[in-house]
Amino acid sequence: MDDIAPISPEAPVSKAPASAAATGDAHPITNVRNFSIVAHIDHGKSTLADRLIQSTGGATAREMKEQMLDSMDIERERGITIKAQTVRLLYTAEDGITYTLNLIDTPGHVDFAYEVNRSLAACEGSLLVVDASQGVEAQTLANVYQAIENDHEIIPVLNKVDLPAAEPERIRTQIEEVIGIDASEALEISAKTGVGIPAVLEAIVKRLPPPIGNPDAPLKAMLIDSWYDAYLGVVVLVRMIDGHLKKGQKIKMMQTGAAHPVDKVGVFTPKMLEVESLGPGEIGFLIAGIKEVADTAVGDTITDERKPTANAMEGFRPAVPVVFCGLFPVDANEFEDLRAAMGRLRLNDASFSFEMETSAALGFGFRCGFLGLLHLEIIQERLEREFNLDLIATAPSVVYKLSLQDGSEVELHNPVDMPDPTYIDAIAEPWIKATIMTPDEYLGAILQLCQERRGIQTELSYVGNRPMVTYELPLNEVVFDFYDRLKSISKGYASFDYAISDYREGDLVRMNILVNAEPVDALSMLVHRSQAERRGRAMCEKLKELIPQHMFVIPIQAAIGGRIIARETIRALRKDVTAKCYGGDASRKRKLLDKQKAGKKKMRQFGKVEIPQEAFIAALKVDG
Repeated sequence: MDDIAPISPEAPVSKAPASAAATGDAHPITNVRNFSIVAHIDHGKSTLADRLIQSTGGATAREMKEQMLDSMDIERERGITIKAQTVRLLYTAEDGITYTLNLIDTPGHVDFAYEVNRSLAACEGSLLVVDASQGVEAQTLANVYQAIENDHEIIPVLNKVDLPAAEPERIRTQIEEVIGIDASEALEISAKTGVGIPAVLEAIVKRLPPPIGNPDAPLKAMLIDSWYDAYLGVVVLVRMIDGHLKKGQKIKMMQTGAAHPVDKVGVFTPKMLEVESLGPGEIGFLIAGIKEVADTAVGDTITDERKPTANAMEGFRPAVPVVFCGLFPVDANEFEDLRAAMGRLRLNDASFSFEMETSAALGFGFRCGFLGLLHLEIIQERLEREFNLDLIATAPSVVYKLSLQDGSEVELHNPVDMPDPTYIDAIAEPWIKATIMTPDEYLGAILQLCQERRGIQTELSYVGNRPMVTYELPLNEVVFDFYDRLKSISKGYASFDYAISDYREGDLVRMNILVNAEPVDALSMLVHRSQAERRGRAMCEKLKELIPQHMFVIPIQAAIGGRIIARETIRALRKDVTAKCYGGDASRKRKLLDKQKAGKKKMRQFGKVEIPQEAFIAALKVDG
């Protein structure tokens, strides 16, 4: 999500001193350690990264700041990591040997699991950070299993031991029981105060394996990430496997076949630092005058054009958007600005996709694909903040698969594009496998929430003294406000993780919202037939509150096909046409009122209802 330059564009690339430590050939491969930090949200990954940078002298006291590797304002404000960041540190161990440590700080949120996966592929080991008071959470499990799949050596780290509620012994047992890894040598630290940080550094060099690579083999490097820098062009983050990467070398992308001469080679300290070369096992960046991020596919193999490596690496599965919504400018004149802003954001975010669409209610805009609701929220906020745009987002929807009567299968991204129901044989929707961990007192309410959302319970077990419940849920029911409701019910204590499992057929119908007998396409949605009436009634009630009164009566209806399932009426705003009548015959007043009535009837036929923009936004949030 994505891809943000690890430094601000204004920061210059500094030249490294001509010392051995800066050349990339300084330390043999046995003295290199590549590791990442994995944990649930808010368990202290970025704070631990700060302390490691501080302890190894990666930044001076003047340069140090909280969340050192979180370069975006949104990351700092929300206290989350959106983009995996890398930093190279030099550490002299107790035995006097100097090691090169390449650290990747990964996001914890489920929407950025793709970011975590490609970061883990570049490392040999992981620090598993667990909050000593809260214990193992849903995304702790998800992220540690990804690390295990990548054959990582895992060092358990119990953070926040300085808190009065910390129970390190209980959490050790929980890690062993739930994750199934030995936690007898788990390190007890406080990333905030710096307690136990020297022990973490020693454990990294003693317990994690060095990378494997052949310095004499042809160049072979894995492209981990790429982003666009306004001053340098495309910056490519690479993990070296074999051979050396030097300035002036001509490299070839094995997936696209494109060749480029290398202008700069360097590492992040966390500032950009230029080096002479990168050797096997190292992580660094290259700049080669590449103009488009699209030319640098994540997971591609980089090799020497003249002496290529025999076979490319497997690479990664491409990020597949699971949530779609329309983004429209509030002011139609800002459409071209929005197009330019999305193009620039796309350069830095490989998992964000968009295509143009039009709406009768909202005009010209874009249909955008996201990895999840937080991804959607972050992209929308960045567009508004960084490019000064006012946007309206339509109801988020998922990708449905339609089986048509003629035997063909089509994907449906936007409910407005749904063909006539008579042509449709079946509609399949995506389902997810959700893991929820919660304190005991909120379990009943959470089970009820999942049942309301058509969930199927598959497992209920206890992790230590906390229930862990596994549900199969339709993604359609999750994308609206499931996460908000879950946090609200559990007072913020429940944790939630999910993975797409499969597509299943369902009794789904398109619900249209009609305002004054005109369909509002921005509010159309696909819903399960059993939920349609409840959702339709809630939407009509909400719109009744939000649309201001006009001079005529406005009916608001929810309809499935030609059948109205819910209705609300906004009464007409009445002007006092008899105000100027002082006494006189009552028939005179009657005549004026009848004239007004006839005028309102005509207005209702031809009148245009103005729906304020905030009404769209508020109506889309109704699901409670």
